[in-house]
Amino acid sequence: MQTIQTRVNEELKTKADALFKDMGLSTTDAVRMFLTQCVNVGGLPFTPTGKKPNAQTLAALNETGGTSYKSVEALSQLWK
Repeated sequence: MQTIQTRVNEELKTKADALFKDMGLSTTDAVRMFLTQCVNVGGLPFTPTGKKPNAQTLAALNETGGTSYKSVEALSQLWK
């Protein structure tokens, strides 16, 4: 057996511990399951995604009319 150590912020650890406890698992069990699934599927067992934008960000994005910009400077021309 090998030991893995990782650093996470306290809030994340507390929330994860509570989540796994509600599922009848320890955090150690959950990490072991995650690593096992990574090996079983040959990669991450989920598709990483970013946080969904909030309503204010979505409204700002919609102001662009779906146009893409190569730089922040080009985008900022909309408001000049």
